[in-house]
Amino acid sequence: MLLDGKIQVGTGENGPAFLRPEMANRHGLIAGATGTGKTVTLKVLAEGFSEMGVPVFLSDIKSDLSGMVRPGLRSEAIDKRLRKCGLDPDRFDYHAFPSAFWDVYGKNGQLIQSTVRGMGAQLLARMLGLNETQIGVLGILFRYCAEYGIPLLTLDDLKQQLIRMGENAREFTLRYGNVTVPTVGAIQRAVAMLEEDGGSVFFGETEFNVLEWMKLDDQDRGMINILAADELFTHPLMYSTFLLWMLTRLYETLPERGDAEKPLIVFFFDEAHLLFDDCSRTLMDKIEQVVRLIRSKGVGVYFITQSPADIPMSILGQLGNRVQHALRAYTPLDQKAVKVAAQTFRVNEAFNTEEAITSLKTGEALVSFLDEEGAPGIVERVTILPPQSKLGALSEEERAWVGQGKDIQDFVSPKAADDDVHAEAQACESARESASCSTAAEAAVSIPELPLSQAAEVPGAAETPVPEHVENPTAPQADSWMPGVPPAWPEPADPFEGQEPQSPAQIPQLEIPVMYTRPEFASAIPTLEIPVSSTTPEPVQENTAQKNMSQTFKVFDPVTGQYVEQTKPEMTPVAEPAPAPAPVPQPQAVPTIQVQPVAAQPAVPQPILQQMPVMVMDPTTGQYVQQMMLMQQDPTTGNWIAVQQAPVAQPVVPQPVDPIALAEQQKAAAAAQKEAEKAALQAQKEAEKAEKEAAKAAKEQEAAERRARNDALREEAAERARRNDSVAGRIKNTAINTATRQVTSSLTKGITNAISDLFGGGKKK
Repeated sequence: MLLDGKIQVGTGENGPAFLRPEMANRHGLIAGATGTGKTVTLKVLAEGFSEMGVPVFLSDIKSDLSGMVRPGLRSEAIDKRLRKCGLDPDRFDYHAFPSAFWDVYGKNGQLIQSTVRGMGAQLLARMLGLNETQIGVLGILFRYCAEYGIPLLTLDDLKQQLIRMGENAREFTLRYGNVTVPTVGAIQRAVAMLEEDGGSVFFGETEFNVLEWMKLDDQDRGMINILAADELFTHPLMYSTFLLWMLTRLYETLPERGDAEKPLIVFFFDEAHLLFDDCSRTLMDKIEQVVRLIRSKGVGVYFITQSPADIPMSILGQLGNRVQHALRAYTPLDQKAVKVAAQTFRVNEAFNTEEAITSLKTGEALVSFLDEEGAPGIVERVTILPPQSKLGALSEEERAWVGQGKDIQDFVSPKAADDDVHAEAQACESARESASCSTAAEAAVSIPELPLSQAAEVPGAAETPVPEHVENPTAPQADSWMPGVPPAWPEPADPFEGQEPQSPAQIPQLEIPVMYTRPEFASAIPTLEIPVSSTTPEPVQENTAQKNMSQTFKVFDPVTGQYVEQTKPEMTPVAEPAPAPAPVPQPQAVPTIQVQPVAAQPAVPQPILQQMPVMVMDPTTGQYVQQMMLMQQDPTTGNWIAVQQAPVAQPVVPQPVDPIALAEQQKAAAAAQKEAEKAALQAQKEAEKAEKEAAKAAKEQEAAERRARNDALREEAAERARRNDSVAGRIKNTAINTATRQVTSSLTKGITNAISDLFGGGKKK
């Protein structure tokens, strides 16, 4: 709420707590746990800046800031809060504020777009989540496109240039620094993920002008620009990078302003801890620089987060205006955050700041604003004022209405409209005896459903006064005097009433046929020289086709390159000129022909060229148009044919050659030759490989057979050993051995005896 040119945020024991407009560009912080009232404090500050004539930009993550386009509703809780703040609830002004809705995806507000070039390499790299090496490669691509004027607008442009960089990594490495294909592929993968997150909608060919947010309404109130971030917030990197892009664009666009009575625009960044998560050192330095220097350009930045520890110390020291809501110290880490937050305030002897932070109620906060000399004020425990606009979110229909740039005051929900019509019908039904109600209801409901010619039948329509300047009451007028009557055309009068219909005179439309020779061209046609003979030439036969020449003509068909005959049945015949009398042939003496030793070559007739009007079909309109064309007479048939002229060569304007593109062409030619050689070598290698595989398969087959035979022999030996090792085997072997010894002994004795008998050495019986 604005009071005496200052924003009253709340009321404490020492009176109201004000934020001075001349100190508003010193930035600020709104911190506190979930559900402690940060959103209400944000709305109170935004409403105060708007009434002061300062535009505001804020991000709406939970859609509960959209109610600022509606006036607030009085309630018992709000009255209690107002009395606690020392204000009269009956005099508290509830009203709406001028608001505009924006959306990166263009769904719940006006579309915001940026070009890839406008985003810059550093912010785009953060949006893509790249590491230091990939950021360097992306910076090389931006530099290359800037040097050769290559457009870098959409993500498709970025992907095409990344493909070029990957294909020419060696050339880029020699010119700008080390570029590898895997690094380029990693960037391409990140770009594809960004497209899935809706980045293709945000990056467009036209870059949004941030000065569109710095507008005032007809009452000199600042426009409250609400970013519908409910869907954008689901992609934290894109959300935080978008907010940093806005801040950077303002810093680059606005001129130096210095200290002024009030800022040009104030930004509220909700969930500010996302701005600094996973932030590189280079980008962090840039953020610190922007936050430090953007104050001199008349821009105030207010961070909204749960704990002051979420903000880096280098930036936290730049926030002069602070509102600290309650913090919960349930864990040792929370207790440390409470202690850090308490140490950032100037001590108030009336209470312990650290204990007060943990005991604050919903709607209460510790407030410390800069005084008129720029010094931090002593911390005060205050009760935050309720907002003057509506608490809560708009309905989906209302958000869609306001998102199209329409006034919320003109919005009527479909349910409310049906209820109004139903209530009006019931009121008229209960008061039907009243002529005025009946006439008004029937005129508003029945008349629009009837044609204009039946309007006189509606009760009450005859009593409607007719303006004097209207000659025919049944005819529609430019400004309809009958409310609710749709315009309609009257029935046309019969033009043949009272007289016989007469057909209009037909005006013949003459078309000159192509084959018709005009009189002025007749003299230019050469006559054929007939060789002299002793016989009398035959009389010229009448050309019957010439009579129908007015009905048919030939046109040049550009598709086939031939002349085709066209017929116009409705064409009026053109009167033929009277034929000249045929000359009477005179007998002539037959000349003497002398035979030469060498036959004379026949004379080559010279071509006869002439510009003539020709009817040619226009392929774009489908109509025949007359054109002057160069025609040549065929000496054999006497017909005129078009002369095909060679197109005039256009001078070639030399274009500046991109060395990378030239290298690509040379590389493509070398690659084609290399591919041919590689294909031949590959075919030879495949043949050799096939032979080796066949030999290897034969060896493997032979080895398999050998292993099978060895396995069979080993199995047979093992089976034999098993049999011999058994009891039956031992007995059998013993018996076999005994029998073998007996047989052997008998055979030995027999042989010995036989030998002895043979030599007489045996004993006699």
